[in-house]
Amino acid sequence: MLRAAWVAQELLTTFQEELRGGGATLVPGTGGVFEVYADDERIWSRADDGGFPDIVALKRRVRDRIAPDRRLGHADRAADRAAERAADRAADRASSAAADV
Repeated sequence: MLRAAWVAQELLTTFQEELRGGGATLVPGTGGVFEVYADDERIWSRADDGGFPDIVALKRRVRDRIAPDRRLGHADRAADRAAERAADRAADRASSAAADV
């Protein structure tokens, strides 16, 4: 229950405007159930997604559902850097392959 409360607090802090009026609801369960819903769509399921989410990944999933145009600051910058590194590696492989021809 402590982890669920922390996740709820993180989501409420990050999405203050988007969750105004609807908020976040914790529903006690048994057997380690942990699910996150946004607009009646399941965003995360501990059973289906393999455990508890990384909070940044969960915030991205929630954002993509309730506020897709919203930036998440440091979380988006890290994802942008990772995408840039992947693109650089792909370009390096392509230029290496072209040089080998």
